[in-house]
Amino acid sequence: MQILLNILLMASPEGSSPIPNLIFIGAIIIIFYFFMIRPQTQKAKKLKAYREGIKKGDKIVTIGGIHGKIEEVKDTTLIISVEGGTRLKIEKSAVSMEFSAGQNAEGELAKT
Repeated sequence: MQILLNILLMASPEGSSPIPNLIFIGAIIIIFYFFMIRPQTQKAKKLKAYREGIKKGDKIVTIGGIHGKIEEVKDTTLIISVEGGTRLKIEKSAVSMEFSAGQNAEGELAKT
């Protein structure tokens, strides 16, 4: 903080106050927090809560775009069944969203 204050003091002309510069930097930090950091953390919390609430029978989409139905839930992994009866073992962290949520978003986009 002292280094930042020294830079601001050196950059300001003789007799002017560094207060406006500090207010400007503070405003930029607040804007970054409310428009970038806070929404990202809220989205991460929602995704974490969804992944923890996954149960057998849910239809999901993985990060890689694989659609499947959950057959078995373990601590950190899932067994999903995909088309053709193939079973895949995936990490819970690879789940992107619920399948019906993706269908709703596509349906709403198609209607507009």
